[in-house]
Amino acid sequence: MKAQLIEKIFADTAYVRMGGSAEELKTAEYLQSVCRELGLDARLEAFEVDMATVHTATLTVDGRDIPCKGYLCAGSGEVEAPLYYLNEDYDRYSLSLCRGKIVLFDGYLGYWKYRDMLENGAVSFVSYDGNVNYTDRDIDHRELRSYVSQGDKIPGVNINAKDAVDIINGNGNGKMAKITLAQEEYKGSSHNVIVDLPGETDEQIVFTAHYDTTSLSQGAYDNMSGCIGLLGMAEHFASHPHRYSLRFIFCGSEERGLLGSKAYCAAHEEELSKIALVINLDMIGCIMGKFIACITAENQLTNYLSYLGCELGFGIKAYQDVYSSDSTPFADRGVPAVSFARIAGRDLAPIHNSYDTAAVMKTEHMQKDIEFITAFASRMANAALCPVSRTIPDNIKDKLDEYLLRKRPKRG
Repeated sequence: MKAQLIEKIFADTAYVRMGGSAEELKTAEYLQSVCRELGLDARLEAFEVDMATVHTATLTVDGRDIPCKGYLCAGSGEVEAPLYYLNEDYDRYSLSLCRGKIVLFDGYLGYWKYRDMLENGAVSFVSYDGNVNYTDRDIDHRELRSYVSQGDKIPGVNINAKDAVDIINGNGNGKMAKITLAQEEYKGSSHNVIVDLPGETDEQIVFTAHYDTTSLSQGAYDNMSGCIGLLGMAEHFASHPHRYSLRFIFCGSEERGLLGSKAYCAAHEEELSKIALVINLDMIGCIMGKFIACITAENQLTNYLSYLGCELGFGIKAYQDVYSSDSTPFADRGVPAVSFARIAGRDLAPIHNSYDTAAVMKTEHMQKDIEFITAFASRMANAALCPVSRTIPDNIKDKLDEYLLRKRPKRG
């Protein structure tokens, strides 16, 4: 793909586009228009998502107002109770102290953490994000996902890390806190953008990348970069032969829990048996960082990609695991998958915040990453028979069970 087009796409999409929002739809239609300019027919496929509009969100600690944002889809209510800090490596005793408390916790609000807090009597919660060493006081607009709450909702807010430190540094445990949250919850729509390139067989190679962002991010790195990669490969294959049929899916609402790829797999369940391989792109082309391939399939593909990197003179670290992206719902349905990314440290290319802009991207690296992924995809798409076994190994099935909340991960 030409450098000028790569840079134009980054510039044209330099705005927040949360799943289900008008801005996300604007981006879906933009991607559709770029596809058409490249001579590709693209269609939008809608799916339902939970939405919410927060009208009031407040947090006070010992009478002091703390800037916050209310958790989307966490219901409405007013709670006043002692504040309790639950650290990331909590044990049974620490959990027992949640009863009747507003709980301030580390990290993200995952399923097991939320269930543990509920079962131990927490009445509300406070999370935090950001960096105490950065000058900004940004606050992410987080969500209580439906598969986490399972209909059991208590109000919660998110604050900046600087305020979290101030609260705990001032002997936060035992202070009285009050949370007020009022919001309207409703159903909305998100969209997948789909491009088909028929081949000599109806068996498919499927390519995925998500185009939505979190609430603070322009999402150049995470993940307009992956979408540009898909556009570059679609442009290539439109003028080059391929035995397998190819489908490119620009997924909506990935940041809200892989909703676009989950919706696609549910809506196209009968077609999944025709997919030989899923190739997912999530965060490529940044200025610095190592290029990785996460294999959610047989380990032989790990060796193949390592050898291919040597053959083509392209540095790559390939390993077998489950990647937190749109490849996972396909792998869970038995479709082998590989996710490609150029991973940089959070100090070099941070994600899910206002620092994820085109400033962390390098056009030359975008082109080189796309070139390597296209070389791999060409070998798969023109194979007499795709060599990747359509069997998910038992060790990967176990990891899928953990990732998709069917099994609780072992604690260290």
